[in-house]
Amino acid sequence: MNITRRQFFGLGAVGLAATALSGNALSTVEAAGKNARFKIGVTDWNLQQEAKVEAVTLARKLGFEGVQISLGVGTDKLPLSDPAVQQAYLAESKRVGLPLASVCLNILHRNILKSDPLGQRWVADSIPITKSLGVKVILLPFFGKGALKTQAEMDYVGDALREIAPAAEKAKVILGLEDTISARDNVRIMERSKSPAVLTYYDVGNSTQNGFDIIEEIRWLGRERICEVHLKDNPHFLGKGKIDFPAVVNTLADIGFREWAQLETDSPTKSVENDMAVNLKFIRGTMSRRNGSAKSS
Repeated sequence: MNITRRQFFGLGAVGLAATALSGNALSTVEAAGKNARFKIGVTDWNLQQEAKVEAVTLARKLGFEGVQISLGVGTDKLPLSDPAVQQAYLAESKRVGLPLASVCLNILHRNILKSDPLGQRWVADSIPITKSLGVKVILLPFFGKGALKTQAEMDYVGDALREIAPAAEKAKVILGLEDTISARDNVRIMERSKSPAVLTYYDVGNSTQNGFDIIEEIRWLGRERICEVHLKDNPHFLGKGKIDFPAVVNTLADIGFREWAQLETDSPTKSVENDMAVNLKFIRGTMSRRNGSAKSS
C-alpha cells in the first residue's frame, strides 16, 4: 500500500487536505491567517565549529532554537558513529537545553554520491547515527565536484537512494537533497527513489544563485516535499543582498512550513557571534511582522 510522506511520520491527514498533491500553494484565503511557525537553527560549520560539541553551546548562547551538526569526515567510519561522541552531544544538548535539529553528511563533499560507491555506504551508515541522536533529517550535499549536472547523474542518485531508503523509512529518518538543481529536478529524484523518506532540502541562497525563482519553487514544492530550509544570502547579511526575505518568510508561512530553517550565513565582519546575532534578529523580526499581519487579517 502506498503511503504519503506525512502518514509515514505518523501525522494526521489534516495537513494533507490543505495541500494539493501537485504541491501547489494554499489558496489566498487559507494562507492569509497563517503564522510563520518554523524553527530557527544554525549550522555548526557557519559557527566555525564543524563536528564539534562546542557548536551546541555556542548556538544556545546566541539564542538559536537548535543546531545542525556535521557527522564528520573519517576513513573507515564516521566520527559520530562512536557512541561516546553521540553521548557527548546528547549530554550537552540536555545540559544547555538546546535541541539537535538535524545532521549534515559532510563526508559527501569527498565521497560524492553521484559516482563514488563509498558515498552510498556513508548514507547508509548515517541513518542509525541520526536515529541515535534523536533527529529526523540527514542533509545530503551535492556541491563542487559532487554537483548534479546531467540527467544520468540525477537518475544514478535516485537509484542509489532507492536501495538505501527502506532503512531510512524503518528508522523514520529523512534523506534531504541539497543541491544546485531546480525544484522539479529534485522531485524527479524523489520520485525515482520511490520512497517517502527522500525529500528536498531547500536552500534559498543556492537556488537564487542558480537562477531559480525561489518563491515560485517553494510554493510549487509545498510543505510536503521540503524537509528543511537553509536561509542565507552570502556574503551579505540577511536583508542586505538580493533575496527578499519577507517574501520568503511569507511564502513559508503560507504553505504551512513548520520544520527547521537553519541560518547558513557568512560573517561579513568576521565576528561569528556578532554577525549571527544580527542575522538572527533580522529573521525573527521578519517572522514577527508576518505574524502581526496574520493576526490582523
